[in-house]
Amino acid sequence: MGRDYYAALEINRNATDADIKKSYRRLALKYHPHTNSKPGASEKFNQLAEAYDVLSDPRKKATYDKFGEEGLKGGIPLQSGETGAWTSGYIYHGNPDKIFRQFFGGDNPFADFHMQDGNEVAIGFGGLRGRGVKTQDTPIERDLHLALEDLFYGCTKKIKISRRVMNEDGHTSSIKDKILTIIVKPGWNEDTRITFPKEGDQGPNSIPADIVFIVRQKSHPRFARQHNDLVFTAQISLDKALTGFAVEVKTLDDRILNIPINDIVQYLQRSLLPHVRPVPGNLPQAFVLAPVGRRPAEEGDVLPASKTYLGNW
Repeated sequence: MGRDYYAALEINRNATDADIKKSYRRLALKYHPHTNSKPGASEKFNQLAEAYDVLSDPRKKATYDKFGEEGLKGGIPLQSGETGAWTSGYIYHGNPDKIFRQFFGGDNPFADFHMQDGNEVAIGFGGLRGRGVKTQDTPIERDLHLALEDLFYGCTKKIKISRRVMNEDGHTSSIKDKILTIIVKPGWNEDTRITFPKEGDQGPNSIPADIVFIVRQKSHPRFARQHNDLVFTAQISLDKALTGFAVEVKTLDDRILNIPINDIVQYLQRSLLPHVRPVPGNLPQAFVLAPVGRRPAEEGDVLPASKTYLGNW
């Protein structure tokens, strides 16, 4: 049988969010290792943190109420049932002090409400709210995978997030969805970071985390990007390498360029094409040809790297 989070917090299943908070506050202070050195107190303190972490979150609580600890931690089928997919299971981070600090605020909440003899000062529920210095949660980082065309032309990406938002009473919270809009600018590089300040979960005693998206460029079937250059690799026979040939290059906007190679090609030789001025962004493409000698320094090139294969070697 799975553990009973309600029993751990000494409440029943009809307990309100305020009841859950009130019970955790009382029991966390009672069993905190700083004030309770009895055997089992530390384990109880950890159990209280896990129980509060689950029951204070509407989604985790709903899953636990319906499927128990096994369903909560093992994952459950999606309601649609069309794909047979399962939700990911809950994993407790195992840090009860983190839950304690988030609830009370500050690293040492005891400093404000304990007498010199160690007795607790009698204060009403919620009296700790606002005590201590609020700290911001650790940034939440997610990869943003973009095609090479997206980085050349620019685009707009809309990403839906779900986050905990404090209700007007300042004590309870609910889960709400929000759409974040990312304007991808032409020429962005790999590892470009887009930050949405304080869009993480809200809490009464913490500053929401920043949400950070990090650009990851998808592989492209024709080009490899090197800084502001595009590299096109052509596999050619020995005969073509010795006698000359022409390479057809399909550009990012699906134009076909016919590139004549008249000199003898060495293995893995790199040939610099006449510079092609970028049109939408600062990534190069073979659109407008210009002499190499007049190439602006900040603009990139298309580099065909020819591979010569000798028979079956």
